[in-house]
Amino acid sequence: MARSTKPTGEAAKLRRGFSWLAALGVLLVVAGVIGLLYTAFATLTSMLLFGWLLLIGGVVGLLHAVQARGTNFFWLGVVVAALNIAAGVVVIRRPEAAAEALAMFAALLFLTGGLFRLVGSLVVRGPQFGWTLLQGAFDLFLGILVLGSWPSSRYVIGTLFSLALLFDGLGLVATGYGGRRIVGMVAEKDAAKPVQPE
Repeated sequence: MARSTKPTGEAAKLRRGFSWLAALGVLLVVAGVIGLLYTAFATLTSMLLFGWLLLIGGVVGLLHAVQARGTNFFWLGVVVAALNIAAGVVVIRRPEAAAEALAMFAALLFLTGGLFRLVGSLVVRGPQFGWTLLQGAFDLFLGILVLGSWPSSRYVIGTLFSLALLFDGLGLVATGYGGRRIVGMVAEKDAAKPVQPE
């Protein structure tokens, strides 16, 4: 009896899916590298994208609040939607000012997070003492660096956005190629199995 070609077809579909995943990863890597080369452009792009997401989310939230009128959720939904719409409009109209504000926020997060890690590692002195101390010192250094060069450090948002794209892309490329390899190995193993007579 001839072997069924169904497993081969499924393997081919899986290989194609992993290939598309790897291709998406390559696109993200390219976008991340371009963003790192042109951080000002990446910052403005990420701010505009963020602003549009806020605006669209606010409009959708407002529509949901209108559908829920007569309930306790209505006024809370309207207020949250209005705040999202207002924030979206401000970010879209003034992306550089929004980037400066987010850079200041990021600097304060780095500073407070680094300080808590440093103090926590010195007080607790657990098994991860050295690693936590190093993380805290690095966060503190980043916070001082961003805060010291503010407002020109607004481009740190574009840098972080580009790095996120780059590492996500590399992860997708690794998953895509690794998945294709595993599917190929499994398909070869299945093809090498002796056919049982029926």
